[in-house]
Amino acid sequence: MAELLSSSASLSYIGACLLPPASRRAMIRSALPRFSPRRPAYFRAGSASLRPSPLPSPVHLGCSRGALGRAFRSSHGSAAAAKCGASDPAQLRSAREDIRGLLKSKYCHPILIRLGWHDAGTYDKSIKEWPQRGGANGSLRFDAELKHGANAGLINALNLLKPIKEKYAGVTYADLFQLASATAVEEAGGPKIPMKYGRLDITGPEQCPEEGKLPAAGPPSPASHLREVFYRMGLDDKEIVALSGAHTLGRSRPERSGWGKPETKYTSDGPGAPGGQSWTVQWLKFDNSYFKDVKEQKDEDLLVLPTDAALFDDPSFKVYAERYAEDQDAFFKDYAEAHSKLSNLGAKFDPPEGIYISDDAEAPVPEPFKAAKYSSGKRELSEAMKQKIRSEYEAVGGSPDKPLTSNYFLNIIIFVALLAILTSLLGN
Repeated sequence: MAELLSSSASLSYIGACLLPPASRRAMIRSALPRFSPRRPAYFRAGSASLRPSPLPSPVHLGCSRGALGRAFRSSHGSAAAAKCGASDPAQLRSAREDIRGLLKSKYCHPILIRLGWHDAGTYDKSIKEWPQRGGANGSLRFDAELKHGANAGLINALNLLKPIKEKYAGVTYADLFQLASATAVEEAGGPKIPMKYGRLDITGPEQCPEEGKLPAAGPPSPASHLREVFYRMGLDDKEIVALSGAHTLGRSRPERSGWGKPETKYTSDGPGAPGGQSWTVQWLKFDNSYFKDVKEQKDEDLLVLPTDAALFDDPSFKVYAERYAEDQDAFFKDYAEAHSKLSNLGAKFDPPEGIYISDDAEAPVPEPFKAAKYSSGKRELSEAMKQKIRSEYEAVGGSPDKPLTSNYFLNIIIFVALLAILTSLLGN
């Protein structure tokens, strides 16, 4: 039926375009009954099959309106499979500002970091196909994955970000989760994370990863378990220890994870909802105190999970844990690199090179003009002459920091011509 429409209807239109206006209108009117309510039943059935199916609810959409428009266009004019496009850079910047405001009012740094981690942490490097390989693809917005035991409580993070997602339809869920995670680290006093965006979202719960991809808190062999999970993602021992340092933020609640005390002297008054047990005293400040406190284990009100203790028990992990306990700058550097790597795992980017957003709002300042770079320096040139020399110099490919390229063939011709002139003069 699609071929019928593309042949007969389009040929009628082309023929009409070649006729005088009056004849053209008559021909177009003669074609209209084909699309009238009294068209044959077989045509109604065929055209009905061409209608786009109802769109899923907004919570399942991860692409912008512009991307939806692109999704239904193809080079042949037929309906194409829906494809979510890249996030809009301007909306990413605006969403980041809204996330900063959310962090200041809700003190939700830890749970936003956890959301980004858990969306990316399902990646399996042995699987090449997207989205089967898991990773940062926005899958955590579906109940099928939210109900995994390791994701208990993350519905609260989704609810916090829901107004921002509704406001910025041009930002994918996958990008929003990672944007919120990196911004939370930075706003808590941690390092600036080098991030790129443009991640595509999966489109349905059937594409969610199976349960059991994320690390457990108390496995029988903590060090081996950490390696099994993070090696599967392509991360090494240094990155495992650095990422563990994010436990400097947040609390563990027994009703969600089965670990920690219901309340301690550090968590009884919040901020945010009171309760839980924190790893550090200042559990909304990103620093290297996690490594110091886990190493000393002197305060019973501070949490130390088996996987935390393994960082100082395992010989390979201990090298990095000891270093980070002594040197916060080293921790910040390694953490920023590991977090950035984690946020990209399994992601599919559009465009492939990604999208970068910056805090720099001002355009770069041009280099001040220095006449010495354009003249012999014997006398000062007028401003008008400086600009004229500069524009002519740049027009042929030069700049203050880039000398004109030499044309060796032309130089040889000039040299030969000068020799000929000198020979002629000497001869005379």
